[in-house]
Amino acid sequence: MTLESRLDDWSRGWRGPLFAALVALIAGLPGVFAMPPLDRDESRFAQATAQMLETDDLVVIKFQDQPRFKKPVGIHWLQAASVTAFSAPEDRGIWAYRIPSLLGAMLAAAACAWGAAALLGPKTGLLSGAILGATILLSTEAFIAKTDAALCGFTTLAMAAVARIYAAHLAGAKIHRWTKVAFWIGLAMSVLIKGPVGLMVVVLSIAALWIWDRKAPWLKDLGWGWGLILLAGIVLPWATMITVATDGAFWSTAVTGDLAPKLASGQESHGAPFGAYALFAFLLVFPATLLLPSGLVLGWTSRKEAGVRFALCWLIPTWLVFELLPTKLVHYTLPAVPALAMLMAATLRAPLGRISRSVGAVLSALAGLLFAAVAIYLHVEYGDPSDIAWTAVTALLFLAAGMIGAVLLMRKTAAIALVTAGAVCILAHAALVGVLVPRLEPLLLSPRLAQALERTDLAPRAGAAGPVAVTGYSEPSMIFLLGTTTQLTDPAGAAKAVAEGRPAVVEGRQEPAFRAALAALGQAARPAGAVEGFDYSDGDKERLTLYRGAPAKPDADDDAETGDTPAEDRP
Repeated sequence: MTLESRLDDWSRGWRGPLFAALVALIAGLPGVFAMPPLDRDESRFAQATAQMLETDDLVVIKFQDQPRFKKPVGIHWLQAASVTAFSAPEDRGIWAYRIPSLLGAMLAAAACAWGAAALLGPKTGLLSGAILGATILLSTEAFIAKTDAALCGFTTLAMAAVARIYAAHLAGAKIHRWTKVAFWIGLAMSVLIKGPVGLMVVVLSIAALWIWDRKAPWLKDLGWGWGLILLAGIVLPWATMITVATDGAFWSTAVTGDLAPKLASGQESHGAPFGAYALFAFLLVFPATLLLPSGLVLGWTSRKEAGVRFALCWLIPTWLVFELLPTKLVHYTLPAVPALAMLMAATLRAPLGRISRSVGAVLSALAGLLFAAVAIYLHVEYGDPSDIAWTAVTALLFLAAGMIGAVLLMRKTAAIALVTAGAVCILAHAALVGVLVPRLEPLLLSPRLAQALERTDLAPRAGAAGPVAVTGYSEPSMIFLLGTTTQLTDPAGAAKAVAEGRPAVVEGRQEPAFRAALAALGQAARPAGAVEGFDYSDGDKERLTLYRGAPAKPDADDDAETGDTPAEDRP
């Protein structure tokens, strides 16, 4: 049985969306369980959700005692449901908070296949969803507990419903009510997860399609009457509660403190020039990079075809908005990638042009080489000899994904090249996020700190007096792992904690001030261990020393005076 016949079998009915969802599941699953809590956004979201469950307050979003008025509540509710079903907030298992992101990626792939099938055919629909599910961008977002994978899932669901309504109108076919329900649920959930982003994608796409066709009679078939009521029923209850609970502060802070700065300048040093997303698109869609040039060419040469036209009206306005924004983060364009996947999949319906094949092969090989270089760089900077084997495996798999795809593409077997490169790339990604990165101890400061506290019986969950006082290090992953009550303080506050019998964690640059504060209190403390590593959020090397809460006599404090730590506690 040939690959073409297998694709025909797998794409029939609901098999196509289910197969695409399976690809997204396989691509994203390794990182869900293997990767430690990431700084900074993921741990902020997870910690805020944990606090919701701890306090039974599912309306106001907080990070410790600070309001977190940036994004709506949708992702927190999804995470809270996942943690309640599979774990508990006191367990601090980050995997449970990541399940909604994984499901969001699966929904995005399935919806992409469902929508594309209506306009481009079932086999092309299947390939569209599979391409999306296997991309480095979506498979990475699939294991990060924040908004973007879920946003992509619900936005793609809404756009897929629009595609089916549009296709049904062109064919004079009846529109199923559940297709309209899918549109409104997708739109409403996208708003509840990330405010105007999903709505912007849908509105811009529909407007572009309307302008292109110079008419849009199919819009009346969206079910506006009950649809708007459904949208309001999903969005307005929380919007009303948060407005009352915060006296409107949520909205003013979200707009002036989060949205407006991103529109005005590169927020938090995340600026980049216009065209940056286009320049790096070949990395974001890897391993489908080999089809990127032909997909763009198809967008021009076949623009009069309904499916291609729809994909262009989805892709171009959304992509341009993100290119125009001063603030640029790699995941911002994710809601537009399904449209790009549709164009790339559509190129497999006919032989690729010679120039498109050549450029695609070069870009594929280059992408594989760059990802292999990333794996090697991580080992050189943060690995040790025990990591060499996995570094080699990861680098060779990425290199193979790029090179095999390039070679097979030049032999004019584009579908085989895509499937082969996709399978190898999924293995490479699994090796990177499932094995290699979790082995790089210098990057795991917060997890190693939590383990050191437990090993020395200083963790509050192990029965030690709490909360732990920390000075000089304040990453959200530490708050998530150590607990909501973790005290972020100055050296004097850490010294006071020791005097009160509580454990303290002191970053190396705060040591002189900490010891001076201890002396002023007439106290001394014995180090219980130390953790050294690299804080990748701010680029600093850190040394975190653990101090017991029980003060020691000065004449017995030799270790404290010399700065030595017991050998078994050294990293």
